[in-house]
Amino acid sequence: MNVVIVDDGPMYQAIQYGYCETLTKAPVYSDVYEAARFGGKAIGVGLVATGIAYNKAAFEKKGWTAPQSWNDLTDPKYKQRFTTSSLSGTYGVHTLLMFARVNGGSEKNIEPGFDAIGKKLVPNVLSWSSSPAALAEMFHNRDVDVAVWGSSRAYALKKTGFPLEFVYPKEGAVALVTAACPVVQNNAMEQSQAFVQHLVSPQVQQWLATEGWGPTNSKTKLEGELAQNVPYGPDFIKKLVRVDWDVVNQKRSEWTNRWNRTIER
Repeated sequence: MNVVIVDDGPMYQAIQYGYCETLTKAPVYSDVYEAARFGGKAIGVGLVATGIAYNKAAFEKKGWTAPQSWNDLTDPKYKQRFTTSSLSGTYGVHTLLMFARVNGGSEKNIEPGFDAIGKKLVPNVLSWSSSPAALAEMFHNRDVDVAVWGSSRAYALKKTGFPLEFVYPKEGAVALVTAACPVVQNNAMEQSQAFVQHLVSPQVQQWLATEGWGPTNSKTKLEGELAQNVPYGPDFIKKLVRVDWDVVNQKRSEWTNRWNRTIER
């Protein structure tokens, strides 16, 4: 293995465990947004936002307005019409963190998140999705009408013709950064470093945008519908909520045990 590409949570763990080689300095890295930098050990190659996805046709049929806030998901009208991943998945972690934040907590004070989810959100949950593919199937089967999901996943489903819309909640959508790093002590280090640099070039970033990733390179130019369907532009990127993964990874095992006892039981 020469290069790993994973989401930001696991990437911070990989860096902590010493699996990532220091990036070779290159001019292209100076064009990468601060939110996509990992202290010189990895670099973000794509940005996704975690927010609210909903079935527009189902909402219109029921006379519902689109959700605008994280707390809107606790509305009793969504009883057993909501889903997201459990705490084993990133979307579940983001859901817990945002319910903590909008109710006065944070990564360091997660209690409001557990309290709000346990008392207000759980009644609306049909089931906790086991994977992104399973969540997409729940939408396709009309089992659910609304979910916490990623912008790239929502975009992919919408491209198939499904009437899905994605909302950036007013309190903020969560930044999910897909990152790359060269693996330490690999036998193709020069090529690994060059490949990682290539991934953040404007040309590759434009191609990744067609697959749902917002560009991390500030010099990347997108236009029209593509620019509207991914997190794009410095002002937009600044509005995304950044996760303190150092705290989350330290607490995640404890939170998962609690989640299994009190939420997903």
